[in-house]
Amino acid sequence: MSAKEKVLIANGQGFWGDSILGPIRLIREGPIDYLTLDYLAEVTLSIMQKLRARDPKKGYATDFVAMVDRMLPDIMEKNVRIVANAGGVNPRACVDALMEVAKKHGIRGLKIAVVEGDDILGDLDALMKSGEEFKNMDSDVPLAGVRDRVSSANVYLGAFPIAEALDLGAQIVLTGRGTDPGLVLGPLIHEFAWGLKDYDLLAAGTIAGHIVECGAQCTGGNYTDWRKVPDLATVGYPIIEARPDGTFAVTKHEGTGGLVNCETVSHQLVYEMGDPANYLTPDCIADFTSLQMEQAGDNRVEISGIKGMPPTEFFKVSMSYGDGWKSTGQLTISGPDALEKAKLASEIVWKRLAYDGFEYSEDERLVEFVGANVCHDGIAIPNAGEPSEVVLRMGVKGPDRQKVNRFGAELVPLVTSGPPGVTGFAGGRPKATEIIGFWPALMKKDQIKTEVTLFES
Repeated sequence: MSAKEKVLIANGQGFWGDSILGPIRLIREGPIDYLTLDYLAEVTLSIMQKLRARDPKKGYATDFVAMVDRMLPDIMEKNVRIVANAGGVNPRACVDALMEVAKKHGIRGLKIAVVEGDDILGDLDALMKSGEEFKNMDSDVPLAGVRDRVSSANVYLGAFPIAEALDLGAQIVLTGRGTDPGLVLGPLIHEFAWGLKDYDLLAAGTIAGHIVECGAQCTGGNYTDWRKVPDLATVGYPIIEARPDGTFAVTKHEGTGGLVNCETVSHQLVYEMGDPANYLTPDCIADFTSLQMEQAGDNRVEISGIKGMPPTEFFKVSMSYGDGWKSTGQLTISGPDALEKAKLASEIVWKRLAYDGFEYSEDERLVEFVGANVCHDGIAIPNAGEPSEVVLRMGVKGPDRQKVNRFGAELVPLVTSGPPGVTGFAGGRPKATEIIGFWPALMKKDQIKTEVTLFES
């Protein structure tokens, strides 16, 4: 059991591409014990697999290495421990890059642990022969029909391997695919010696991790009442102040922008929510409806009363596969009757393509008039007046790359052979790009073995 009465766990990245200022300011502007960083969306792993296929030294979140390079002396001086899923599909290559950073700063004794076992791409065929069908959770269709197009396959691992890595003394823990809340739950298991059957505590740590997993989205970012949020330019990223009994507070560093109240926290609580009474994770089932929430001061929300249940016997698997091709492009059309001209322009494109023998079904084509209520069609009430300009956005998709590519050649000609007012063409001629489909599935936990390895500079 940790001697600490509380542990401060911050999250500085909600996705690969989030502001690098999030983690930097969390380390510089106040005390924290742990910094967690979430880089992996479902499609990210497929991108990383392609990067690794081109270069065996790639396949991880390079932004993470850049952040560590900027902050490693501060990380070591303040003894902030880092937990990140930045390892992607090549965590050992990420370790190599971090060791070069440590060498650059003259730092010896940096301990980095790697959690492996989530990447099952190379084991798919053997697993399928053993009886795993990997049925799509949405359609109930077995994976066999798209097996030859699968580009990534990763299991959502739980938090206990992260705790094991921290038990070994790691300053930095690198994982591949795991649950987003597990980045926070792992340190809590390590600090407070929570066990496999401490379901209420595990559920509390899971909900704490869920609240902060999207970074500033619980401290005023993407908040409906955005006018009430002060100084979003310096928004403070979230911090969990956790205690051994499973209660915790959500807060941020003093003097930072943003807002932490019951409403901003609730906005994030319902993010990606299925059944709130049965939030499934590898470690437990968390009951979001059991939590009690109260404002406990400026920018401080206390959470208590969380209940949990035993987990299921399955892991969730995130797979990506090639699902055809797509091409999109846009034109800006201005002046009087902009919307009417944009509609005419779109009709011209389809007719010219059909003349050349290229036709697309309704499911294969897209037409949007940005500026004419396309973003919230049927919800927002458009202005009564006509817009003075409209962005015409068109696209096609389908299994035939040549057919998809042919579409892109018909947008630019509208500048001189369409209606007047076509004043802007963005991005060059659209080209076919691969569509990455998402395939969620389940598999038995006993088929997966995790491994934790410690490296030292």
